[in-house]
Amino acid sequence: MGTVFALSFACVTAATTLLGGFLSYNAAAQMVRVDQDDVFRGVVNDLHQQVAQRRLSPSDYFSVSPDRDSPRDDLSRRIRTDVQVLGRAGRVEERGFPALPVRAADRAAASHATAGHTIYYKARIEGDRYRVATVALGGGRGAVQVAQQYSDTEDLLRKLKDRTVELSAIVIVVAGLAGWWLARRIAGRLVRLPRVAEHVARTGRLDTEVPVTGQNEVGRLGRAFDGMLGRLAASEEIQRRLVQDAGHELRTPLTSLQANAALLDRIDQLPPQAKADLIADMKSETRELVNLVNELVDLAAGDRNAEQPTEITLGALAEDAAALTRRRTGREILIEADDTVVRARPDAVQRALTNLLENAAKFDHGGTEPIELAVKGTRVEVRDRGPGIAEADLPRVFDRFYRADSARSLPGSGLGLAIVHAVAVAHGGTAFAHNRAGGGAIIGFTLDPTSRVRRPRTAPAADSAATPR
Repeated sequence: MGTVFALSFACVTAATTLLGGFLSYNAAAQMVRVDQDDVFRGVVNDLHQQVAQRRLSPSDYFSVSPDRDSPRDDLSRRIRTDVQVLGRAGRVEERGFPALPVRAADRAAASHATAGHTIYYKARIEGDRYRVATVALGGGRGAVQVAQQYSDTEDLLRKLKDRTVELSAIVIVVAGLAGWWLARRIAGRLVRLPRVAEHVARTGRLDTEVPVTGQNEVGRLGRAFDGMLGRLAASEEIQRRLVQDAGHELRTPLTSLQANAALLDRIDQLPPQAKADLIADMKSETRELVNLVNELVDLAAGDRNAEQPTEITLGALAEDAAALTRRRTGREILIEADDTVVRARPDAVQRALTNLLENAAKFDHGGTEPIELAVKGTRVEVRDRGPGIAEADLPRVFDRFYRADSARSLPGSGLGLAIVHAVAVAHGGTAFAHNRAGGGAIIGFTLDPTSRVRRPRTAPAADSAATPR
């Protein structure tokens, strides 16, 4: 991946550099050539005006002594041109250096009647390129040829092109190295992430270290990947513990049922009391097994969060849960609730309320004072006057399958309060438990405060005297 990134970076830079160099060279070349062409045409225009204003002959442009300049010397000095003089019918009267070609158009210009008649063309002389102009002297007296060599201009442009190519090559090499360096820095950690994923897929090890350094997108991806592995590891650990604890809890009633089933073959030989005890024990263990399975299913359903949230009144759910617990336990339950409406999953919240009430009834077995259920805002708590909770057990009362030593002889699976905790967390709240002043325990949960639905207050009723009858 780093190599591809470096090559791509180098290719883009190369294309940009070459395009910029090409455009720059073309612009410079055009400016230089246009400038040289303008100078040449300026000289030719001066020659045109000169022959148009004066009656000149070919001899006026012959070379003279070094002490006196001729019009030919003026032409050569200004643009370092080659000057050749043509006589009548285009005969060469004084040859240039090098000799310029005499074409049919040049001979026609030499025989032209109008002074200043000019023709332009380009020619290659002894391997070099020239601009050539032939200006008629008029009256068929001849013409003057002036030529400017391209070589000086082209040498300059050739050097410019070579420098541009060299600079472009240097830029491309530097861009390639910079791209390779950037690829190593940016994509190096990104390349390691697939290796970590492949290692996890191959070994199943969720504790594999993930590179999470840096604050850019790659670092964020690494942290997200590391967090995902952490959540998967935690989920796997919870699943493993659930299976182990469930297996342990299921083994006890199943072992008892298996032992009792072995006695069924000779149930006719047992005394009446032993028969009654066997049947009662089997019913009790079966009921315990059914309750355990139901609570496991409820816990799994609560973890899936399949139920859709709706607007519910916590006080109404508290009344329903209290009525169900009264029928099951026969205990008196007092409810203190406001009219709070929340957006939550009703079945899950009802299950949590019922578990709290049945837990209080179980630990306050034989109590004479009523169990209290209080709902205030998004906080729910159940108060009892039972033996309370040992300080060592308080941190673990919401663990799955955890049962205090004092509760080993009581019915239950240790999942009731775990379901309460799962429901609270699923609703953005927490579960809590502490001892009650004067004896007993207070156990409850809270929901996310933002789940509370704010109802507009109704206007006060109009005065009855003002109401028409």
